[in-house]
Amino acid sequence: MARTDVTPAQRLDDAFAERKSALVMPFLVCGHPSGDAFVDIATAAAEAGAGVLEIGIPFSDPIMDGPIIQEAANAVLARGQRTAEALELIARAAKSTGRPLVAMTYYNLIYRFGLDGFARALADAGATGAIVPDLSVEDSAPWRDACARAGIAPVFIAAQTSTPERLRAISSASQGFIYAASLLGVTGVRESLDDHARALVEAIKKETTLPVAVGIGVSTAEHARTVASYADGVIVGSAVVKRVASSDDPAREVGAFVAELAAAVAG
Repeated sequence: MARTDVTPAQRLDDAFAERKSALVMPFLVCGHPSGDAFVDIATAAAEAGAGVLEIGIPFSDPIMDGPIIQEAANAVLARGQRTAEALELIARAAKSTGRPLVAMTYYNLIYRFGLDGFARALADAGATGAIVPDLSVEDSAPWRDACARAGIAPVFIAAQTSTPERLRAISSASQGFIYAASLLGVTGVRESLDDHARALVEAIKKETTLPVAVGIGVSTAEHARTVASYADGVIVGSAVVKRVASSDDPAREVGAFVAELAAAVAG
């Protein structure tokens, strides 16, 4: 049962603090393949062992999403889903799963909605944090202030190309956790992990006590097991969304996959 005496960001902190192993953090496209199915899939993922759910709010011009996630997001947008409906679905998923939800979307959507309004809407929907890939740390102060007023965690992304100075800036700006991008480029299913991911996590941990979650290219249970040996969270995106798109029973398919990931991480 979710605690009601803490801010949303503190619920995210609690999830990492109470973990026995690295958290499995599946990524889902909000509203894909339909609103009801999305909630069912999120629920199945939570029941199978997901510790945190990352929820992508579809946007028409993403810079981080690879073809699998873009196709899913475009299908949702073509159906007519807009931000208000996405927030309603996030609220349903938060209530159904009881897990911390972290939204991922792009700054244009936030700016048009209004920074304070969007941060408050996320908090009211049950989200505990937000990842905004196209918002630089240097330009993020107004958004971070809005997050602070709403009680949600702003999460920033560190890359292999990030200098120690930039990692310090990212660490100072972030709450909840830091997203370590295991690869340069967009999201997608990969056959192997980049050997530089471990070094990136080690570099981040020199600058912060925040948990570090690794994403981009983490595609199999074996990948998850490897990442769990040096990181606090394992983000699996395209491999999950691909299963949603290709299955007649996506909730069962994703539940089985998340269970496999959770077993690998725990082992």
